Amino acid sequence: MDDTTPEVRQLLAQRYQALKPEERVRLCLDMYDFARSLVEASLPPGLDERERRRRICGHFYGVELANRVFPSMKKESP
Repeated sequence: MDDTTPEVRQLLAQRYQALKPEERVRLCLDMYDFARSLVEASLPPGLDERERRRRICGHFYGVELANRVFPSMKKESP
């Protein structure tokens, strides 16, 4: 979805370009921290650390990658 007018898009681009590189990095980090806090708030309580990290990874990078990085700890029955 893109509901931003070309004029506003250009204004925003100019504002971002006027920032120092460290200011742009800080903005990106702040946005990531905020997004992560939203994801963490959406998780059910009582998850162990591994499952919490798996779900956060899944939100940001996809479930397939999360399942590969944090494989199931359940032992398969022979």
